[in-house]
Amino acid sequence: MGPEVVDQVKLNFNEASLTALNAVIGLMMFGMALDLRIDDFRRVARSPKGPAIGLAAQFVLLPAFTFVLTRVLPVVPSMALGMILVAACPGGNLSNLITYLARGNAALSVSMTAVSTAAAVVMTPLNLSLWGSINPDTAPILRDVSLSPLDVLQTIVLILGIPLVAGLGASRLLPGLAKKVRRPFKIFAIVVFVAVVGMALRANWDYFLRFIGLVAFGVFVHNALALTLGYGTARLFRLPPRDARAVSIEVGIQNSALALVLIFNFFDGLGGMAIIAGWWGVWHIISGLTMAGVFSTLAKRAGETEEPTEA
Repeated sequence: MGPEVVDQVKLNFNEASLTALNAVIGLMMFGMALDLRIDDFRRVARSPKGPAIGLAAQFVLLPAFTFVLTRVLPVVPSMALGMILVAACPGGNLSNLITYLARGNAALSVSMTAVSTAAAVVMTPLNLSLWGSINPDTAPILRDVSLSPLDVLQTIVLILGIPLVAGLGASRLLPGLAKKVRRPFKIFAIVVFVAVVGMALRANWDYFLRFIGLVAFGVFVHNALALTLGYGTARLFRLPPRDARAVSIEVGIQNSALALVLIFNFFDGLGGMAIIAGWWGVWHIISGLTMAGVFSTLAKRAGETEEPTEA
């Protein structure tokens, strides 16, 4: 059985589970937004260099380099499109915590998360459509599903944009209540998300075991590219080490949960795409924590005495 079989696999995810997944992602975004402040956006306006470099690496360089990677690695079309979609997503929910553990600039990480989440409403469907159409292997998939960037935009607004605005509003108008519910709400949303994805994984366990070997190497290389690209770009433009660590982790920790929602909404759980996004969600936590340990150790050896700022 050749690797191309994964292109014909459709993972099982019924309508009720899909609705639950959409709702849970919205809840997760709302919980994340409770951690944000209008000042996080103002900080970008006051000191735009770091966030601008980070966002360029995330939404311009990473999708472009991912396109090149899909032409170099021996991946089947559905896997290639999954890689392009993951690269088109904003930073993930854990990037701020991992940046803190890495002795990075957590304030910069929070600012990038806020702006990249807002920018993703436009940039995610744009990058998916652009690079997916240019790649001759993935373009037929987009044509077969008649993917409309406007449909993707509408979905992202519903599950990302509206919860972001609602969370910011709640944090500003009801700060006391937001402070009380912030941590339990985030824990609840993450637990429910893991449960929903776990049920989907259980229903597709045979497929997962059959094809995980195909995607593990691709995800490893892709994630390493993202982490290196973020750090290298930041240092190239002379950002200090703490800022470079923040940018590296922000670019390397992608919102694979959003990618899964889009895959099940628009691509009927296409096998290669779903397994790429699902494994990325596991792997980037492992790689992120590993890099946090490496960065923290290097910072101590370099004699950095400044304590990492909390998000």
